[in-house]
Amino acid sequence: MSWNNKNVSHDGVEERGFELQVNKQTIPGVYWTPSDKKADRLVLLGHGGSTHKKVDYIENLAFAFSNRGIAAMAIDGPGHGERAKGGATDDPDSFAKVWRAGGGNDGMLADWKAALDFIEAEEGARPTGWWGLSMGTMMGLPVTATDSRIRIALLGLMGTWGPNKDDLTRLASEVTCPVRFLVQWDDEIVPRDACLELYDALGTRKKTLHGNPGKHQQVPEFEVDGSVDYLDRYLRS
Repeated sequence: MSWNNKNVSHDGVEERGFELQVNKQTIPGVYWTPSDKKADRLVLLGHGGSTHKKVDYIENLAFAFSNRGIAAMAIDGPGHGERAKGGATDDPDSFAKVWRAGGGNDGMLADWKAALDFIEAEEGARPTGWWGLSMGTMMGLPVTATDSRIRIALLGLMGTWGPNKDDLTRLASEVTCPVRFLVQWDDEIVPRDACLELYDALGTRKKTLHGNPGKHQQVPEFEVDGSVDYLDRYLRS
């Protein structure tokens, strides 16, 4: 477990790469902080399916949080980014195989625990939240349910559906921190009813449902901006 030489500073944000060895797999990650490194909170960013830890919207979120004095961290999910082999994640029929090859739900949980352990060992423990939609919720709901360090979560675009639907259904009741949950009403990938079922199953009493018209990838910009405000406000308090 160590930092690598992929360090970049621009627009007041420092970006550092790291690599972890978890269950004989290499897990690449990236960590963003304000250039002055004065960050008293942390948000974990879960990317969506067929993307990676530095896809544009994840980097944009990292910069938005850093500009508020909040550090951000992301890792490549199972079979994605630097962990991808061929174009398997682009084929919906192969996605379940990719997920299982990466260790499934248990392997994914081990990856994120190791990443957060590493960042806390290097940078110190701080109030921590989760931001992740679609596959970011496939990862984020189990992490939020099982790791008490996660104090608040932005989830959505996922339901009782997909390769870890049984894990999502089983663990939803164990999510007890505040949650904002986004649903695209015309989602052509994840059935709306499955999303609403997952939202309903969340154990927390502090949850809000934000539904908007549009397809899976048409989340309004104001919802993304609002989610940054949401995590900022709760982690500050």
